[in-house]
Amino acid sequence: MRIVLASVLVDDQDKALRFYRDVLGFKPKTDIPLGEHRWLTLVSPENPDGVELLLEPDAHPAVKPFKAALVADGIPFTSFGVDDVQKEYERLSALGVIFTQKPALMGPVTTAVFDDTCGNLIQIAQRH
Repeated sequence: MRIVLASVLVDDQDKALRFYRDVLGFKPKTDIPLGEHRWLTLVSPENPDGVELLLEPDAHPAVKPFKAALVADGIPFTSFGVDDVQKEYERLSALGVIFTQKPALMGPVTTAVFDDTCGNLIQIAQRH
């Protein structure tokens, strides 16, 4: 068994696509219309055949309160691995990304947390 798909719940798929593609640098993989929404996935350019990230609409009634509670408590929805958190923090900050947690050493990892503009906090992490 292996992980092939992970979801991030977004309030607007087009806005999310622009952010995750143009700012974070993920590459679109699948875009299939499904009525009001789309099956919209992206992949890391470093591993185009790896795990796909689904930009999943947050339309279910339980999702918005869940996301709001996570954000209110400062809890990231998911985490992405990076080689250098400080370098990625500087790159993303220069692009206007808002961080809720600057790079911080936490034992065997350095982490930082940003707002994805789609209702989520996202963590980046570097293992040491």
